[in-house]
Amino acid sequence: MKLYLIAGEASGDLHGSNLVKALLARDPSTECRAWGGDKMQAAGASIVKHYRDLAFMGFVEVVKNLRTILGNLAFCKQDILDYQPDALVLIDYPGFNLRIAKWAHKQGIRVIYYISPQIWAWHRARVYDIKRDVDKMLVILPFEPDFYKKYGVNATFVGHPLLDAIELEAEADLLGPKTGNTIALLPGSRKQEVTRILPVMLSITPFYPEYQFVIAGASALNAEFYAPMLAAYPNVSLQFDQTYAMLRAAKAALVKSGTSTLETALIGTPQVVCYTGSPVSYAIARRIVDVKYISLVNLIMDQPLVQELIQDQFNTVQVKAALDQILTPEAAKDMRDAYAALRVVLGGGGASWRAAGEVLELS
Repeated sequence: MKLYLIAGEASGDLHGSNLVKALLARDPSTECRAWGGDKMQAAGASIVKHYRDLAFMGFVEVVKNLRTILGNLAFCKQDILDYQPDALVLIDYPGFNLRIAKWAHKQGIRVIYYISPQIWAWHRARVYDIKRDVDKMLVILPFEPDFYKKYGVNATFVGHPLLDAIELEAEADLLGPKTGNTIALLPGSRKQEVTRILPVMLSITPFYPEYQFVIAGASALNAEFYAPMLAAYPNVSLQFDQTYAMLRAAKAALVKSGTSTLETALIGTPQVVCYTGSPVSYAIARRIVDVKYISLVNLIMDQPLVQELIQDQFNTVQVKAALDQILTPEAAKDMRDAYAALRVVLGGGGASWRAAGEVLELS
């Protein structure tokens, strides 16, 4: 069995590595040629292009690097033709992967898409491209099969791979009471969002002299970037590459909306979800994004389990009030109970194993 996998980001490399491990465990004769990173390579894939060479974010950067992007697409197509895989496995990364899917379909190559683009939130017209070009969708959110069913797309829920990615300890340790005096701050990973979000998070720290505040530093940024924002807060520390350990130790967390909200929930830490963007970007998003919540926790459970402070609500007064609430034993227990239910809804682990079975069966 020869498979060609494409992951274009760090998260795709992580989930792709667990998929490769499961594929080789199910069928050791499987060959995996891939676009990915160090984790996929360590898992047993032969890497032909590293994701760090593919990360172009924002309109201006994409335009500036258009020649490189087009060159990557051309190289990828030729490499697939030369390799002649039994199937193509695309992992998230929709801007690139949906273009490859369209091309591969025309070549008669079987296409499997693992981790759906969030087209249910915006850009729903892409579902027609997926229906035409993708043989099988392997989705990780429990409401996604129903969404795709409405459009006649073959989609199977395999569970969420974060349950495999997080090094799970005993459930009692993850979902039990947090007894430490640490509060974690997760302000995001991009310069623009950290610059907007972190100062508001920091503004509440003087109200809690009994707690230690720790920032989860983004690996793409450095300590010098954070230094000006931390100058007035000498008692706030900064740590890199320790996010999971930090969350396990924290009694509560302030978390920028995104995958980190789900990671925080699976680790069992009570949280407040935070987000603010430029007024123009936020106004545009309100018009084109069709979701009730911004946090994955609330979206998956379809109810406001964690408090979301968005745009004007994200201020010192409301952040402090929300944090005060989840620091109470009653509210913290209610949130941990909700997290336990979330874990069940997400499939309870084994997503990578199930996804590998689907890939091998379809290939």
